Amino acid sequence: MSRGLIPLGDGERRLSAAEFQQLANVPAAVEWFANIDNPRTRRAYQNDLEDFCSFVGLNGAEEFRAVTRAHVLAWRAQLEARGLAGATIRRKLAALASLFDHLLESNAVAGGNPVHGVKRPRVETNEGKTPALGDDQAKLLLTAPDGWTLKGIRDRAILAVLLYHGLRREEVAQLMTSDLQDRRGIKHLQVRGKGGKTRYLPLHPVAADRIHAYLERDSEREPGHGPLFRSMRGRTTGGAVTGNGIYKVVAQWARAAGIHVDGLGVHGLRATAATNALEHDADIAKVQEWLGHANISTTRLYDRRGQRPEDSPTYKVRY
Repeated sequence: MSRGLIPLGDGERRLSAAEFQQLANVPAAVEWFANIDNPRTRRAYQNDLEDFCSFVGLNGAEEFRAVTRAHVLAWRAQLEARGLAGATIRRKLAALASLFDHLLESNAVAGGNPVHGVKRPRVETNEGKTPALGDDQAKLLLTAPDGWTLKGIRDRAILAVLLYHGLRREEVAQLMTSDLQDRRGIKHLQVRGKGGKTRYLPLHPVAADRIHAYLERDSEREPGHGPLFRSMRGRTTGGAVTGNGIYKVVAQWARAAGIHVDGLGVHGLRATAATNALEHDADIAKVQEWLGHANISTTRLYDRRGQRPEDSPTYKVRY
């Protein structure tokens, strides 16, 4: 391997997929990949590492030992020159840093982590980009579905689960009737989150009432436990509603309620729930646990208390 840097043009790659796989087959690296539970994260990190290996020109697994901070700095400069978003560059550097931490712990490489000390792009704002609804908009959305058709009753329950518990859409789609559980005399939702982690959330009274109304109305269910929210379309009728189906529920009733917010989706309702809880003095560490965030820095993106217009010095001025 050349010990110098080998900057390449956009899109150019020195390694084939098979060659990268050979690099990835270092026993310690295999173990590191296996510990990444989320398949999307695993794919993203593999692409990130392939990008780095291609840029530097690694030709064999043992050459990870020759990587220096200078290589990482040059890679970061190339990523910036390609116009990648700061968040993307941060993720790529994080992937490489994580791999080297594991290689060091496994004695697969010696020395220090070459990514440590490499400056990450700054995050320009602590406010997340995910749009959140105001309280009046949330109330409109909760009452948008009709209360007499099965679909309307189901969708009212789905929206209540989203807005009162801040779940991800896949978490809602995976709910089973058996996930309605009594814990110390209080009805809870058992939620299966990212990384196979399970959390238990007290069921909000509004959501509880709406779920009960939906289950009573959905009389065609088979006995026993099954999907909590069932599909009503085509060949999937009776099966679990999908994550995409949850998205369509939000989009349909937001339009019906006259709510026009750019980029609003299921995650926007998660942001709404988190923002509302924080604005009503919920402890941020408890909100982190409630949302299933691995890091509290992610939860802080929903903390918009510093951006409330009513707290602006504008309204303190008196003449």
